[in-house]
Amino acid sequence: MFWHHYSIDTNKSGPGFAAPGLRNRAETMDRLDAMRLFTRVVERRSFTQAAFDLDIPRSTATQVIRHMEDRLGTRLLQRTTRSVRPTLDGEAYYRRCITILADVENAEGAFAGATPAGPLRVDVHGTLARHFILPALPQFLERYPGIALYMSEGDRLADLVREGIDCVLRVGQPQDSEMIVRRLASLAEVTLASPDYLARSGNPADLDALGTGHRMVGFHSTATGRVLPLEFSVGGKVREVILPTTLTVNAAESYVDAARLGLGLIQVPRYHAQAAMDAGELVEVLPANLPPPMPVSLLYPSNRQLSPRVRVLIDWAAQQFASGQRI
Repeated sequence: MFWHHYSIDTNKSGPGFAAPGLRNRAETMDRLDAMRLFTRVVERRSFTQAAFDLDIPRSTATQVIRHMEDRLGTRLLQRTTRSVRPTLDGEAYYRRCITILADVENAEGAFAGATPAGPLRVDVHGTLARHFILPALPQFLERYPGIALYMSEGDRLADLVREGIDCVLRVGQPQDSEMIVRRLASLAEVTLASPDYLARSGNPADLDALGTGHRMVGFHSTATGRVLPLEFSVGGKVREVILPTTLTVNAAESYVDAARLGLGLIQVPRYHAQAAMDAGELVEVLPANLPPPMPVSLLYPSNRQLSPRVRVLIDWAAQQFASGQRI
């Protein structure tokens, strides 16, 4: 990467002075890389995090931005001991940089021989990552060897711009209206309980029977900030049911494990519990009133042009769910 050769002689003066190693490069390319750094600093609100993302020393990052400000003749960033924020001029310059960088990337990607390259940061729901994404990643990275993929796992509402994330893969109804949503699939859901639980509490014949001493394992969603109700399809509509709980969790694996231990009813995508169902550890309950299918979506910021890296990831992720719209 260009940054490893970027050197600035701080003993020299003058706006935008670059050491010989930098002068040997085309000035336009130097400025494009500086723009990439500047946009990352704005998005991460941190020189340290931006430098880490781009694999350069922090000292290099601060020098590049300082010389950029000298060249433009204005202060772009307001620095404090805790964070970095763009000035009004910095905000305007950031928006222009985003457009310019996206145009350059799209122009290069328009050629048949061009392949997307560079860092790609994705936040993925954990069980989706392990079941659908990770098994096929070797083929994706072989097809696009220039992409360096950084994948985190979670289900919270990530601040994509602030955290430097390019896109997120989520289950459920998207909550953030400022994101562009690409629907990938729908996951079939089931209501489950352990045989021991059903032996103690009875196997409910209908929804009304849930009110006769049944419990659920609570699942606290970090995305919504509340415990999710059980949902059942009744005559084309969805009926929500909240049952007493003795345990509330916020992790998918603990949720399934709690049901295995007989602590109450749960609702999960079928793929997530299929092994436990096949082993007889969990039994489907109320199959005539299935939970509504769970949508799977990929989201990215609406204020960014879609880069070729994100575009190929979206197309590839859609293929992973292409075996059927309901899995």
